[in-house]
This record gives sequence, C-alpha cells and structure tokens, in this order.
Amino acid sequence: MILTELTFECFDNTTVSAVDRTINGLMDALRYNGQVLGREFPILMQEGQFQLRVVCPDEDALHPRFHSPQVKRALQQLADACLTQPKVRVLGRDLNSEQAAPSVSPTWQVLYTTFVHTCSPLRCGDTLLPIPLYRLPATFNGDHKAVIKWQTEWQACDELQMAGASDAEFAGLNEIGCPNTRLFQRGWDLRGRIEYLTGTPTYYYQYRVGGKDKESELHRPCPQCGEPWRLEAPLHDIFLFKCDRCRLVSNLSWDFKLA
Repeated sequence: MILTELTFECFDNTTVSAVDRTINGLMDALRYNGQVLGREFPILMQEGQFQLRVVCPDEDALHPRFHSPQVKRALQQLADACLTQPKVRVLGRDLNSEQAAPSVSPTWQVLYTTFVHTCSPLRCGDTLLPIPLYRLPATFNGDHKAVIKWQTEWQACDELQMAGASDAEFAGLNEIGCPNTRLFQRGWDLRGRIEYLTGTPTYYYQYRVGGKDKESELHRPCPQCGEPWRLEAPLHDIFLFKCDRCRLVSNLSWDFKLA
C-alpha cells in the first residue's frame, strides 16, 4: 500500500466546521470507492492549509479516471467550503501493509478478510494479494460502499469472536461461519455480483472453528451442496476446502493442525 499526502488550500474566508464536513465527506466517498483505506483521517490545519495523510492501495489510486460519481460530487463541493482541489503527493510505500495485486486478470478471486486487515477484501486467487476495488466496475449505485460495509461488519464479528470475552463471541462466530446468516448471505451475494461484473470466478470465504474432531473436520462436506470439497493441499496455507459449484472456500477448523 502507498502512503499519500493530500493538501487543501483556502482561497477565501471559511469555517473549521465547513472544512471538516467537506473534507471528511470527500474521504468517505474515496473510502467507499476503495481509493483510500481505513476509517480515520486526522486533518492538520496549518497556515491556511489543511493536510492529511492516507493509505492508498496503489500509486495511481487517486487518479481521476477511477473516481466514482460520489467522489466527483464531493470534489465539486470543496469550493463551497472555499477549498482548492487537493494537491496529491505520493510519499512512498507503507511497510506495515500489503502490496496490491498486479493489474492483470486473475484466474479466480475470493472475498476474504480478517479484523486485522484494512486492505481490499477482494483477493487474487492466484497470489492472495488484495485487488483494489476501484479497478472494478461499480458494485452498486456507482461505487463499492456495499462491499466496504459488508467488510466492516465481518471484521467486527471476527474481532468479537477472537476476543472471546463475552457471549457476543458466539453471535459473531455464527455470523461469519454459518451459511444461513444474513451477513454470510449478503457476502455470498456480493461475490456473485462481482463475478458477474468482472467475468472472473469469485469465491466466498467461510470461517471455520470448532468441530468434533480432526477426522470429521477433514471429511466435512460443502455446507451448501453437501458434496466433497477437500483439496489435496491447502491453498495459500489457508484454504483446504474449495467448492467450484457453490463458489465457497474454507479452512480446516483452526482448532486442529493439518500436519
């Protein structure tokens, strides 16, 4: 991922509240289009300028050709707060985040995230590197807000079950692991929409933990079609199960080791 600096200059008298509202509106639009990552964007005010640093999936993430209608509208509204269009300066690669997938068509892709990831939840099936969402046709209503919202909810459930400190652990685990939940179904529907738009086979990740014993886990069938789906070897050291019919992948229960 790439660390980028945005600078906005005032060209007339304005107010801090107007600046705050307008810049944060732009950042929300960029976030929901996958052009910036994360949810917090501290703004520095200094001598008539406002600066913030953001993490972008790639160096060209803020190029106008990727802007959604929502981003274009937010950019037009900067003038209402007496702000210029942002000056963009690429600072360099962020060593604490992953590199984006190359701009080539993968043979398959997967919706996969965890609560520690801020990158795109769409991963290249060949490399497991994140695919920036702005490279795709808009999922719904001009951008990828539906995908980002799903990712936020999935990560919240994942963090709850990883903390394991309350009864909410089981509710969170159920949401990300059970195919009958609304969160699971919404994610699976989103992966279908992405497959339709991109023409690339797109899978959904089923989180798996628990189980009676290792032997029964190794032979558990696909949760949707009931057919065998175990692979000879795990993909990317994570996915031991893959159903091409149902477009699902899953791990061996984290309670057991493969070898």
